[in-house]
Amino acid sequence: MSDTGAKTLSYPSELKYVKTHEYVRVEDGLATIGITAFAADQLGDVTYVELPKAGTCLKLEDKFGVIESVKSVSDLYMPVSGEITAVNDRLSSEPELVNLDCYGEGWMLKVKMDNADELKDALSAAGYKEFCVE
Repeated sequence: MSDTGAKTLSYPSELKYVKTHEYVRVEDGLATIGITAFAADQLGDVTYVELPKAGTCLKLEDKFGVIESVKSVSDLYMPVSGEITAVNDRLSSEPELVNLDCYGEGWMLKVKMDNADELKDALSAAGYKEFCVE
């Protein structure tokens, strides 16, 4: 294994990405939000995730939570405005899901979007991957 940091990370093409390292999966007007594999890899072992309650309304780029790892503490930012309809409560007792399956079981929020056009500035998988290697 090389020590260049070129670890194989996934960047699913159906997702939208923002430069604060959150992803958005849009299905039927509902956005599922989490952090990317790149972010999870950079953080190291996630030890704590603080998320808002369902029913909270937040705007684009608002802070929505905090994620802690063995390496650091980072704020989480909304990639789209809307009302939080669901929170992944499993992360309070199983924060390691973020590292194990960030795009699946490690999702963080489900949001009813106010304006899907806000995602027009989000990055594609290729664009995000390029952003991460800069």
